[in-house]
Amino acid sequence: MTRLWEKGLPLDQRVLAFTAGEDHLLDARLVSYDVRASQAHAKMLAAQKLISEENCRSICDGLAKLEQDFVNGKWQIRLEDEDVHTALESRLSEMIGPAGGRLHLGRSRNDQVLTAIRLYMLDATEAVSGSINGLIDALSALSGRDGDTALPGFTHMQHAMPSSVALWCGGFIEAFEDNNTGLQSAQRRLSKNPLGSAAGYGTPGLEIDREMTTQALGFAETQNPVTAVQLSRGKAESGVLFELTLLIQDLGKLASDLLLFYTQEFAYIELAADVTTGSSIMPQKRNPDVLELIRASGASAQACLDECLMITAKLPSGYQRDLQRLKAPLFRGIDLAVECTDIMAFVLEGLKFKPENIRLDESINAATEANELVSNEGIPFRDAYRRVAERYNK
Repeated sequence: MTRLWEKGLPLDQRVLAFTAGEDHLLDARLVSYDVRASQAHAKMLAAQKLISEENCRSICDGLAKLEQDFVNGKWQIRLEDEDVHTALESRLSEMIGPAGGRLHLGRSRNDQVLTAIRLYMLDATEAVSGSINGLIDALSALSGRDGDTALPGFTHMQHAMPSSVALWCGGFIEAFEDNNTGLQSAQRRLSKNPLGSAAGYGTPGLEIDREMTTQALGFAETQNPVTAVQLSRGKAESGVLFELTLLIQDLGKLASDLLLFYTQEFAYIELAADVTTGSSIMPQKRNPDVLELIRASGASAQACLDECLMITAKLPSGYQRDLQRLKAPLFRGIDLAVECTDIMAFVLEGLKFKPENIRLDESINAATEANELVSNEGIPFRDAYRRVAERYNK
């Protein structure tokens, strides 16, 4: 195994295990993105007459075959590979010979890694948006089924003003639509092409065409100057994780409401049997564990965000190996967002409100009564407020 940076010097296995970290496990999701970026890079090199068309075809065909073989389970990324990038290039060279060694011309592992991650993040944010849309559909369907059911509107955990299932659902629908907008905004930093910036200082002596790879890979722009690329590391990642944290916090609020509504004291809702679990000692229990885990996930999401922010805080300019540590919290936060959003939508699909158990306090229309006094008698609101308050405080 020859790693991309190897010079023929010995490497202690403990150092390899420590520096590779989890990358050989995490990078499975990056295989297709590194293949895409490498194929685009090879075609650019051929267009610039830096490699032959024959070499370009061999590289692109070989990468496509390796991607398919990976999908079919014919090879895996091993610790000895260190990461997806070495795994692909070393296997490519074994497959097509010396032409495989021409692929790395005009790039560094630094920009290669970041290109694959940004391509993945663009798709990942779209996947999260798709999950959010599914959740919005589930809330809309619930509103359509039970929207006319009256609910108390709460402030300070007390009955405050009249509400309804439709109004309650509508508030959360707007919140999740806003989360989608936030994710779309986060894509601005993701859609900058870092490929060709190499180790952060370009490719002196080589005439490469970065605009060509920008167009081929679907980025909105080429990130310039080249020194800005490594300086920007962590900003896009933290921006996405910030939006995911807001999403999971909204999911936690929804879960908190449902957990309250599911208590015996409230009994406002019925959950489908297949979304609750049992107790090992109490045979009567049906526990809303899913909702409790969603509620707890806000802390996990914020931890991912904080980890990314703290890794990049006070780093000097240029590439630093610290940045490798961004990958795990980023992937963890994305996975958590998709899992929580999808499972909440599933819970809502089988949820039913029980209007026979919903009782509104007699004082819940007090604000309405005060407003009607103002409208009917033309008195100041404060006078109407006091008159209504006197009646309910007796």
